[in-house]
Amino acid sequence: MHSSHNDTVLTRALIGSDALLWKAALVLGGSALIAIAAQISVPMFPVPMTLQTLAVLLVGLTFGSRLGAITLIAYLAEGAMGLPVFAGGKMGVATLMGPTGGYLFGFVAAAFVTGWLAERGWDRSVVLTALAMAIGNLVLYVPGLFQLQLVTGAEWAKIWAWGAGPFLIGDAVKLVIAALVVPGAWRLLGRRRG
Repeated sequence: MHSSHNDTVLTRALIGSDALLWKAALVLGGSALIAIAAQISVPMFPVPMTLQTLAVLLVGLTFGSRLGAITLIAYLAEGAMGLPVFAGGKMGVATLMGPTGGYLFGFVAAAFVTGWLAERGWDRSVVLTALAMAIGNLVLYVPGLFQLQLVTGAEWAKIWAWGAGPFLIGDAVKLVIAALVVPGAWRLLGRRRG
């Protein structure tokens, strides 16, 4: 059976916890998780991998489309207000308008899309969760690459080489992690998809 609207692994675990205060706590907690993950760098070839996009997509998968997108909007607002929440402790509106800002805006759409897919049961199997993560990654790359090109004026081959190619291996690793974790959480809740 497909899950009902807004039925994700987190909302299923917290049935009855639909209060506005609880949702606000989730938004703050989720944005803090993303901020912490953005500062964690794992050595990889050809570039180090931060856990930021993993946290973004997991928030989408577990919070659902609307709460996931709201969490990412809160994260961007925290950074715009001067909190050092972006990768490398960066902050401010200049970061949002700079070469990497498109990826940050893409996080909102990626969380929404992965959440929307999770609400339709895509978070219950390893294959569909991996596919939801891949789609979420694609969604965040689109504004990321376009803003990188707009700001730098570089040719598209260079934009791909700078803004996507080096990160694909890390994205694949994060996809596998999420594809194992989220359906496993469903199994723990006894709600395995048939």
